[in-house]
Amino acid sequence: MLDQLQKETFAYFLHESNLENGLVRDRTKKDCPASIAATGLALASYPVAVERGFISRSAAIERTLTTLRFFWNSPQGPAPDATGYHGLYYHFLDMRTGRRAWQCELSTVDSAFLLAGALTAGMYFAAGTPEENEIRRLAEALYQRADWQWARHGGATITHGWKPKSGFLKYRWQGYDEALLLYILALGSPTHPLPESSYAAWASTYKWEHCCGQDYLYAGPLFTHQLSHIWIDFRDIQDAFMRKKGIDYFENSRRATYAQQRYAIDNPLKFEGYARKCWGITACDGPGLSTIKVNGIERQFFGYVGRGVPYGPDDGTIAPWAVAASLPFAPEIVLPALDYYIREIKLTERNPYGFKESFNATYPGKPGNPLGWVSPYHCGLNQGPIVLMIENYRSGLVWQLMRNCPYIGTGLRLAGFVGGWL
Repeated sequence: MLDQLQKETFAYFLHESNLENGLVRDRTKKDCPASIAATGLALASYPVAVERGFISRSAAIERTLTTLRFFWNSPQGPAPDATGYHGLYYHFLDMRTGRRAWQCELSTVDSAFLLAGALTAGMYFAAGTPEENEIRRLAEALYQRADWQWARHGGATITHGWKPKSGFLKYRWQGYDEALLLYILALGSPTHPLPESSYAAWASTYKWEHCCGQDYLYAGPLFTHQLSHIWIDFRDIQDAFMRKKGIDYFENSRRATYAQQRYAIDNPLKFEGYARKCWGITACDGPGLSTIKVNGIERQFFGYVGRGVPYGPDDGTIAPWAVAASLPFAPEIVLPALDYYIREIKLTERNPYGFKESFNATYPGKPGNPLGWVSPYHCGLNQGPIVLMIENYRSGLVWQLMRNCPYIGTGLRLAGFVGGWL
């Protein structure tokens, strides 16, 4: 089952990429731009695909080089149609030209995912050939160009991003979330590093809670407990916060995963389908903003929103990809859920790339359709975590590669992590 799911999911990166520049489409929606986060996940997935026989090493090298060359040579500067600025990149880029799309922001966290993917490629393609030498050189150059000091905008923590006309966004990365990787990469930079005080300022906004039978560092959407873990093996290493709690971030994600299942079992809002083997609430697409009476109950539904446990929002929308991405943390509850999604309710049937983004069995669907509403799209930001976390569960490949990345080790130590493999 995992073989098939991993292979089908990786096919997204094979067929939703521009071979001229390496950019990966954000989702399968027509005329959708590229996502730099999805492109970073693709870069990290190519080594997995080589090891699993989904793609040849030569083809992976070609795709990787095309992508890295594009980002290194793409226009940097304050112009509103550039690709990036200060070594960071716009969240969405035109698939053909590679320039800013949708008037989006220069995204610090999405740039971190892109650069983490580049560093993964640099660690994997370690042979002495001219092509693999170039991969390593470009990956390091791209990472070292990122100006994290600039992204602080004079504050203690990192801003969410910047726009050409209005400047820095008012929001900063605070509270436990997917920015854990961002801070580690920024601390480890040999060229524009964050001060150690930035990590302490970020961690000072953490919230430890008891939810759904678990004591853990709270973040509602499940993906926030997963994305940084794609690249960093947090088992048995602790920063100051986790030393006080007596656990590590890996254990924290395990508890968050169990909280998700417990919430689905309890099903306080009585949505259809929620059960021991049917859970996974995260940021994802939904049926759309509407209020509908279903079986005598007035239900409010949402489009794309950061759904979370236990405080919501929750409208009955389940994201199977988020369950797959928790596989390393709690295989004993994830594997039965994947079996349910794939073999019992057949969520991957007639889909080109494994799971669609989400479904909602409460929302009125076509007569005779027990799944209710099903997203029409596959999304690159969802596909990558499936491929990569299945591999970390099976072989630990990405974790091992990044353990040997000096910038990751430096960033972790400067953040105060000790123990384990460090």
